[in-house]
Amino acid sequence: MQVTLKKGAKVAGTIAVLKNPITWIVAGILLLLTSIFGLALFISISLGGDSTFDSGITGDGAGGTAQVSAEVLRYEPLVTEYAKKYGVEQYVQLLLAKMMRETGGRLPDVMQSSESIGLPPNSITDPEESIDVGVKYFAKIIKKAKGDIKLSLQSYNFGAGFIDYANKRGGYSKEVAIEFSRMMAAEMGWDSYGDVNYVDHVLRYYNAENDSVVVKGDGTQIFNVEEVHKIMKQYLGRPYVWGGRTPAAGGFDCSGLMEYAFRQVGIDMTGTAQAQYDKTKPVPEEQIKPGDLVFFSTYKPGPSHVGMYVGNGKFINSNDNGLEYSSVEEWKKQYPFLGFRRIQ
Repeated sequence: MQVTLKKGAKVAGTIAVLKNPITWIVAGILLLLTSIFGLALFISISLGGDSTFDSGITGDGAGGTAQVSAEVLRYEPLVTEYAKKYGVEQYVQLLLAKMMRETGGRLPDVMQSSESIGLPPNSITDPEESIDVGVKYFAKIIKKAKGDIKLSLQSYNFGAGFIDYANKRGGYSKEVAIEFSRMMAAEMGWDSYGDVNYVDHVLRYYNAENDSVVVKGDGTQIFNVEEVHKIMKQYLGRPYVWGGRTPAAGGFDCSGLMEYAFRQVGIDMTGTAQAQYDKTKPVPEEQIKPGDLVFFSTYKPGPSHVGMYVGNGKFINSNDNGLEYSSVEEWKKQYPFLGFRRIQ
C-alpha cells in the first residue's frame, strides 16, 4: 500500500508539472535549439569530406578566358552546370582550356576522364558523363592543391599523388614535374610517364587576366595595330593547319594568319612567308614597333615562318603548337632569325 501511494504521488506531481506553462516554453526552446544544431550538423557534413565547397580553394588566377574551338565551346553549358555542382564554377574557362588540350571536343570522352575512375582510356562514351567525372576529379585536385592552378593541372595529368610530392619540394615547377615523371616511369617500368609539359599545353589556350597581352600602337604604322591584333587574338588556341587561310579551315598556318588578319583592314598580304617577306622592308631591331613582322627560317632555307610583333619581346603566330604568343628570343635559339620587317 505504501508503494502504491508513492507511485500515485509521483504521477500527480508529473501531471502538475505538465500543466505548468513554463514547462512547455522551456521544452519548446530546447526542441528549437536541438533542431538548429541538427540542421547545422547536417550542412557541415554535407559540405565536408571531398566536397569542393570548402574554403580551401582560393580561386587565384581563375579569372581568365579560354581561347578554344567551337567544338569545345558547345560543351560550355554542361561544364558550367557540373562546375557549379562541385563548387568550382570559377574555373569554367580553365576547364574548357583543359578540354581543348585533351580532345579538342572531338571525342566522346571529351575530358579524358576514364582513367581517373580506374578505367582504360576512352572507356566513357557519353560526353556528359565525361564532363561530370572530369569536373568532379578536377574539383578534388584543385581543393587539395589549395587553388594552385599549375599544380592542379599537372596533378590532373600525373595523378593526385604529385601534389604531396611537389609540395615537399617547394611546389610545382617544370623540374619537379620531370623528376616525378622519371621516378614513376622507373617504378612502372615504362619509357615515360605522363606529360611533363601538360601545364604549358593547357595554358596556351587560357589567357589569365593578369597575363593578357595588350598591344598599343603609336600611330606610325599604316594600319591600326590594335585592330589587327584583336582579329588575330580571337583565334588563340586554334590548331596549326597547313594551308589554312581563313577561320573556316579550322586554323591557320603562319602566313595564312597574316594574310587573313591584314585583309580585314584592307592590306594585301597574300602569299607565303617568303612572299610576305618580299612585300616588307627591313627594320633595325632597336627601332621595332608593335605591328612589325618577324621572320624565321624553319623547315627550309629562307623565310618559312612569320608572325606579328606585339611588344615586350613577344610575337603572335601560328606554329605547331597552334595559334599563340611566342618569345622572339626563345625562337632565336631554335631557328635562324631573318629579322624584323615593316609593311610599307
